[in-house]
Amino acid sequence: MAGKRTRGERAGLSRTQVLDAALALVDREGVGALTMRRLGAELDVEAMTLYHYVPSKDALLDGLVERLFAQALPFAGENADADAGADSADWRALLRTYAVSLRQALLRHPGVLPFAASRPAVTPATLDAVERGLTVLAASGFPLGAAVHALNTLSLFVVGHTAAEAAQVTQADSPGSPDWLAELDTARYPLLTEAARSGAGADDAERFDFAVNALINGFGAVLD
Repeated sequence: MAGKRTRGERAGLSRTQVLDAALALVDREGVGALTMRRLGAELDVEAMTLYHYVPSKDALLDGLVERLFAQALPFAGENADADAGADSADWRALLRTYAVSLRQALLRHPGVLPFAASRPAVTPATLDAVERGLTVLAASGFPLGAAVHALNTLSLFVVGHTAAEAAQVTQADSPGSPDWLAELDTARYPLLTEAARSGAGADDAERFDFAVNALINGFGAVLD
């Protein structure tokens, strides 16, 4: 005889559905709107039902970070390359793909930015992805400490850069934002004035690619 189904199973939900609904709510209304009661209403279940999948608010936030990184990590979950064994993966391409994908995921879900860098990888799915990434780097010749530094440095840069991009978008939408570059003294700041006039160095995506390539090339010095 089959065992009695739990309340969550009777509701026909899965942990992934709960986390994706929470992510959608944060996208629309910000993390401040995310409560168990509100999320339960979104899923048409009682708030207590959600504790079958996420035992606390902290676990829910950890799950949101997991879902975000699952969209970005080329070595995570459904995005993992089945043939990307540690002996065959191109670590440079792997890190570059990760950085670009993480930026795109964060730009799609800017509401997660406030805690994307502050919450460590603690869920099994996220830890599995980190372990795969470290395996690739270690097999490519990185000492373990350098491999950890590489992943953490790249992740922190991407989150910080994307947070700055999101803040610029918010400021641009605010009325009355001063255009301080237009008021520059051209004699005192000729290069800044020219940069402002031409747009040199102003493209976020271009700057991001420049910095990611510089970081990855720098990481390679460990192998020399």
